[in-house]
Amino acid sequence: MRRLLISAAIVIATAASIPSAQAHQTGLADLRIEDAAGARPLEGFVWYPTDATEGAVEAHGNQVWLGIDAIPDAEPAPGRFPLLVLSHGMYGKAMNQSWLAADLAARGFVVAAVNHPGTSTWSRQPDDARRMWERPKDVSCVIDHLLSAPEISAHVDPDRIYMAGHSLGGFTAVALAGGRYDNAGFEAFCADDPDELVCGIFARWHVAGTPEDQTRMEADLSDPRIDGFAIFDLGGTRTFSDASLAAINAPLLVFGAPRDIDGTGLDLDVESRALVAALPADRVRYLEPETLAHFDFLGECRPGALDILKEEEPDDVFVCVEGETERRADHAMIAREVAGFFDGIRPPGTAADVQ
Repeated sequence: MRRLLISAAIVIATAASIPSAQAHQTGLADLRIEDAAGARPLEGFVWYPTDATEGAVEAHGNQVWLGIDAIPDAEPAPGRFPLLVLSHGMYGKAMNQSWLAADLAARGFVVAAVNHPGTSTWSRQPDDARRMWERPKDVSCVIDHLLSAPEISAHVDPDRIYMAGHSLGGFTAVALAGGRYDNAGFEAFCADDPDELVCGIFARWHVAGTPEDQTRMEADLSDPRIDGFAIFDLGGTRTFSDASLAAINAPLLVFGAPRDIDGTGLDLDVESRALVAALPADRVRYLEPETLAHFDFLGECRPGALDILKEEEPDDVFVCVEGETERRADHAMIAREVAGFFDGIRPPGTAADVQ
């Protein structure tokens, strides 16, 4: 049995305190944020609690991916709800974690995600990919927008803001939590192990390739409004300075995915385990369920998806290996853990606040 490491020093919700998964229905709306300079407009989705009972459709599905049940543009449920912003992985998209967003919306969360320009499915411009410092800023921009947009701001609790990211989205989360890019340290690491995955990716994208870009990457990209983070099998731990990771004060829920499928697994000793070892022990809860593979944080695959991928996208078959009932069980576990973890973080100054 793979290890399941849990730091008991962090205050978390018990099973009895986890919000009901069926408290609401899931509303769904498009999200568009115009960049004031016109250079980086953002598009994605907002999932939110609604008490509407009619008009549900299957959204964000196709022949490969099972969609979610949601009511487009439904009236939000009354009240203010915690906000969670999601960040997708390399060449992913805003709907990659729709399964999690819909589950959390039904539990009473507002959830938002955008496509990161340059590193998303339909936007792979090399110049945008190079500007990795923009990814954390995208998340901060989403928070700015949702706290001010008239159609949703009245339903967002500004004292309960959280963030979660998968893979490269996990790198984004660590930067927002206070991790600082360490160009010299990362170069030294890659000199010793040039074949390491993130070394190759960042070199191909020319990340921090000029003195000006290095300055932008090494800047403080944290957002103090975010009260807690969930990190799903991140890539990029060794890009951050040890000192900055040790100084992170926000609570973090970290998932490592130990199951390797066709060589697609990450080296946990370099990534998730290394991150947890560098963080303050009383700030982190680490889970490494033996069933989890890197792409189990994507959606549930439909029956027959493997055959479609073998025919049309044979290089991507691994995303749906054991991606049906097995992945559904993993999704239920992840959603429970994420909801309970964030529910256990109280606004600053309350008796149950993390000490």
